[in-house]
Amino acid sequence: MNPPESAAVPSRPPRLQGRRALVTGAAGGIGQAISRLFLAEGAKLVLVDRDAAALRLAAQALGGGVSVLPLDLADAGALPRVADHLKETGDRLDILVNNAAVREYHRLADADAASWQRILAVNLVGAQLLTAQVLPWLRRSGRGAVVNVSSAFGIVGRAGMGQYDATKAALVAATRVLAIEEARHGVRANAVCPGSVLTGFTLSRAAARGLSEPELRERGFVPAPIARWGEPQEIAAPVLWLASDEASFITGAVLPVDGGLSAAAQRIA
Repeated sequence: MNPPESAAVPSRPPRLQGRRALVTGAAGGIGQAISRLFLAEGAKLVLVDRDAAALRLAAQALGGGVSVLPLDLADAGALPRVADHLKETGDRLDILVNNAAVREYHRLADADAASWQRILAVNLVGAQLLTAQVLPWLRRSGRGAVVNVSSAFGIVGRAGMGQYDATKAALVAATRVLAIEEARHGVRANAVCPGSVLTGFTLSRAAARGLSEPELRERGFVPAPIARWGEPQEIAAPVLWLASDEASFITGAVLPVDGGLSAAAQRIA
């Protein structure tokens, strides 16, 4: 089963027309795909990433309707800059996509306190502190939406990346709690859980092992019923849907976008 080559041109009104979205991790593969799709669907964008140079390039590729804020979510003291940026650039926000993440490659028995602090600071604590920063705008929106990008491995786990998987499992729990707490304020919260996705980061790690992109695709180690790599745009599409009015009665949902990986793992278990 192959991925779609491109999205069809919509014949309906843009789904995010008149809305403003903040996307973290916007310079990465999934973040760029989300940003492109949101922009095509009429949204104005605030792009956040810790890599200032890559963020500028991503914004240039998108063109108009974009503002950028270089920011490391691990720096809690810098997070108030988000509120300042929103006030200075339109004083509006309707959608937050918590997509930024870092990884640590340790077995749990070998993970030290410093590595735990590094990964928690971005993947969990940073995402929650950022959400708290922007909730006043999301509440005022009247149809505010938070979409957290978790991971299929936050559902099923795997050896060697337990810290990452644990933070993503915690993000799922935080999503559900936020959905309960913020429903009365008109803010929805949902999560998508990608499986193995072919991004620039994936390719760079493969290259370090001497694998080209065709070789990586051919080897296709992905342990899922749809036995291929996911593409960034295949994650962006459900993120868009959850952020849009098409999902207006959906909150607290956790959507695996993983080729069936989590379903197969649970069946085996």
